[in-house]
Amino acid sequence: MSFERKKVVVLGAGYAGLQTIAKLQKLVSAQDCDITLINKNEYHYEATWLHEASAGTRAYKDCLYPVASVLDASKVDFVAAEVTKINRDEKTVETTNGTFKFDILVVALGFESETFGIKGMKEHAFQIENINTARRISAHIEERFANYAQSTGKDDKDLAILVGGAGFTGIELLGELTERMPELCKKYGIDPSKVKMTCVEAAPKMLPMFSDKLVDYVVNYLEARGVEFKIATPIVAANENGFVVKNGEQEEQLYANTVIWAAGVRGSQLMEESFEGVKRGRIIVRDDLRIDGYDDIFVIGDCSAVMAGEGDNKRPLPTTAQIAMQQGEFTAKQIVKLLNNDKLDTFKYDDKGTVASLGSHDGVGVVFGKEITGKKAAFMKKVIDTRALFKIGGPGVAFKKGKFL
Repeated sequence: MSFERKKVVVLGAGYAGLQTIAKLQKLVSAQDCDITLINKNEYHYEATWLHEASAGTRAYKDCLYPVASVLDASKVDFVAAEVTKINRDEKTVETTNGTFKFDILVVALGFESETFGIKGMKEHAFQIENINTARRISAHIEERFANYAQSTGKDDKDLAILVGGAGFTGIELLGELTERMPELCKKYGIDPSKVKMTCVEAAPKMLPMFSDKLVDYVVNYLEARGVEFKIATPIVAANENGFVVKNGEQEEQLYANTVIWAAGVRGSQLMEESFEGVKRGRIIVRDDLRIDGYDDIFVIGDCSAVMAGEGDNKRPLPTTAQIAMQQGEFTAKQIVKLLNNDKLDTFKYDDKGTVASLGSHDGVGVVFGKEITGKKAAFMKKVIDTRALFKIGGPGVAFKKGKFL
């Protein structure tokens, strides 16, 4: 290749950002451009495994690996720093570890919890946002069980868990919790029948991406393991006792000492501070994943809104790891085209299907248009998770961290 040496800066080492780097470092030589990856932490964590770390069914260390382990140090400079400001016109990025100039910028800053303004939710409920919040949830659940076992005045709320949201994250979390409860009850000598797990969902239908048949499978599976569902039940507040929900015209207090919010995410708050037209941390991108007015800035992953459909039915694609990784691979190829002054391509999402786990041995999903349940779905989920590791980290990371059992 022969083109002007430029500075490529990638913000974020989640699925989108790290996939961009993993692909780009294979497409260019060390002389082609300067590549800098900036990420708050020195590790990448599998965000789609946070429900396992939160429930305590998977050790948090098994959900992460060093960013440096997948980088070609001869081509990529890694900076562990938090991004504090993006100066789009000045073409600089300010961080806690200095200011960096860019010719091409990839914004892949990831997600934050979205509480939709529900009173007290941020103060009184755990949010599943990153590996540290997941560790705190797991530790808290065990602390409550230990406290119940050791205290003379038993507080039933110690054995009660409220989960806000019956979407993908909430359901997968409940699946893991039903797997962990027998272990905790045995460890602390607790009668399993005393454990109360309740899922609260405002919408009239849970898991909207799945058919009624698959949803019924999920409900039957989880209810058989002690989960109670309150569907079409809006949460109006969270407090020190649990959730306050709307039950018809009446408000009802639900009690628990473990309260987890799993009903919404948004893009990074930095997006609103850096760009116009941002909603819930997401900005609409063009069909080549760049933003209007800035041919040198790509936005991908949870911060991007890729529109699909026609007319009034046009909606942004959901923010999933599958989409983020496809965006990352696409963006790496487009950066090479930019460097060569070639015309960029159109991003086309290839939906290979979706699988939700219900613990480690069961699940539901749609793969290549076919519905699957049970052990077959659980197996496919492990294949998908291990493939993601391989795509970004190569065989070494996949072998060390992959799900093979």
